[in-house]
Amino acid sequence: MPRENVNDLRAFIAVAQERNFTRAAARIGVSQSALSHTIRQLEERLGVRLLTRTTRSVAPTEAGQRLLDGIAPHFEEIDAHVEALGALRDVPAGTVRLVASDLAISQVLWPKLKPFLSAHPDIKLEITLDNGLNDVVSEGYDAGVRRGEHLARDMISARIGPDLRYIVVAAPALFDRFPRPEHPRDLADLPCINFRLQSSGVNFAWEFQEEGHLLRVRVEGQLAFNNIFHCLEAALDGFGLSYMSADLAEAHLKAGRLVQVLDDYCPFWDGFHLYYPNRRQASPAFRAVLNALRHRG
Repeated sequence: MPRENVNDLRAFIAVAQERNFTRAAARIGVSQSALSHTIRQLEERLGVRLLTRTTRSVAPTEAGQRLLDGIAPHFEEIDAHVEALGALRDVPAGTVRLVASDLAISQVLWPKLKPFLSAHPDIKLEITLDNGLNDVVSEGYDAGVRRGEHLARDMISARIGPDLRYIVVAAPALFDRFPRPEHPRDLADLPCINFRLQSSGVNFAWEFQEEGHLLRVRVEGQLAFNNIFHCLEAALDGFGLSYMSADLAEAHLKAGRLVQVLDDYCPFWDGFHLYYPNRRQASPAFRAVLNALRHRG
């Protein structure tokens, strides 16, 4: 196969996986106009439309999806074998792409990867903040981070953090105007700060346990954010109750800026895990990142 055909197919894979010409162009290091020209030429050469384009989105057609499903795994395998040659070097090298929530990045990834990067200058990391439940394969990531109970069954996972406890907190002054909740159902009558999931666009249900049974509560309030640190700031400013990691709230609880409620209903949950597809040959760079992130507590 001529070299230009291989490059055109790689360009198509990037656009089909990113579903965005701007991100795909940045990913493969070409201009957006050059990438659009390449895709048009490929479609003309094959005689079939591969992508449906609108002003806001790009998606594979039926033919495009069939082509993507057929060729992408082979290109991934080729890339893995090429990157695996790095094992013959003294130092692993390459790029590792991760996607994780704001909380996972600040509390787990960055504290562990900061010293790791200093010791591995030939490894590049791309970390994308996304609070949704991402499909790392279709979105082109090497791995993602989720809490243990939210892991997909077809993924390999490795624990990278301790158990997490999510609690309900509010500024003390809030309870000068509203009663303290005694049971999670009481939250329905109180102002709460919602956390919105990017992937689905719905508000995250607050999770509790009562006598060993899971209890999910949908709350209402004036505010919703898709960033947990903004939820924390709004809670500190007295706009409502918020549901967050106990570690995130700890310093504010000790300082008296926040108070905790519903303590008896807030158990520990399975902590953060790195999840990734079952590829036969992981790159040395990815294996080094995985080893640095593993939880050893």
